[in-house]
Formats: sequence, structure tokens, C-alpha cells
Amino acid sequence: MAFELEALPYASDALEPHIDKDTMEIHHDRHHQAYVDNLNKAIAGTDAENLSLEDINKHISKYPAAVRNNGGGHFNHKLFWSILGPNAGGEPTGELAEAVKSTFGSFDELKTQLQNAGATRFGSGWAWLVVKADGQLAVTSTPNQDNPLMDVAEVQGTPILGIDVWEHAYYLKYQNKRPAYLEAVFNAINWDAVAQRFQEAK
Repeated sequence: MAFELEALPYASDALEPHIDKDTMEIHHDRHHQAYVDNLNKAIAGTDAENLSLEDINKHISKYPAAVRNNGGGHFNHKLFWSILGPNAGGEPTGELAEAVKSTFGSFDELKTQLQNAGATRFGSGWAWLVVKADGQLAVTSTPNQDNPLMDVAEVQGTPILGIDVWEHAYYLKYQNKRPAYLEAVFNAINWDAVAQRFQEAK
């Protein structure tokens, strides 16, 4: 079964003013589509054609670079769109909020660590909040289209929040001001969606 690009779960202008409509359209319709198309080409005729996207990422060391780059690109962007939303922002509540407080001391500290992870990632990559195998939360970052699900990741775990710091995610609006984008994106994070991923990851 070939992978397909799902439609955004909200309008392309729904995250304005934090993420602009032009960026969303180019990012989703062109960049993400290219990852899906190239992943399908890269796995054609291999055992990976019958695997889920998660399983491909979990065993990424078995596959060539084209599968790693595009399989990661598809997984990462699917997650990214799902944890953003209109009328979002604020802070997590419930069990996720308690886990954040016990791990990081406060939501502000989590935010600081995620923003630092994104700001200090050299070149292109991602900042992540993950649930590790022991059930603990951790902040990490990965280069390019790698993610913490991959068996090659420095810090492994189940990603419940990812922030794209590739230039195509923010350059039209924020130019080279990555920290400004990393501040603004928090206004578009849907913490209910992150909390749902947290429950599933536990």
C-alpha cells in the first residue's frame, strides 16, 4: 500500500498570525507531498511496502538513506500537523501537566528547553518532547528528518510533540529569526492533542 498525504486537519490560514497561510501551503502541499512521493519510490518492491510508517522508522537502520530521509519526513510532518491547531496555545492540563511539572519543574522550563533544542540545532532538524521507554518525559533534537522513534537516534522514545526547525517551516514570515518562530509556534500548539499522544505512549 502506497503512503498518501492526508489533508491538513484545519484551513491553511487557521494558524495565522503565528504561522502564515503561504508557509502552510508550501510546507504541506509541496514539501510534505515530496516526502510522501519519494518514500513510495524508495520502498517500491521492498519489504517496507507492507510495513506501517512507525515500523519503518523504528527499524530505519535496515534501510537506505532515501527511506530514512523521506520516511522520517513523512512521519515527522504527519505528527507536526496533528499537534498544531487554531485556538490553541496555553499550557497542558491533567496528567501531562503533572508529568511536565515533575520532570521539568514547570511548563516555562519545558518551553525554554524545547526552544533551546530548536534554536541550537545546527542546520535543519527538529526539537522533540518524547516519552522514553521508562515512561519519563525528555526533550531532545534530531538532525534533518531523523526522529526519536528511529533506532539510530541519540535519545530514543515515542515523540508526542515535534517542532520543525527547517527553514521552509518559518523563513517566509520570520526570515533568519528562528527564535521568534520558536516563540510564536507555542501559540499554535494544541496541548490536548499532545496529551492524547502522551496517554497512548505510556
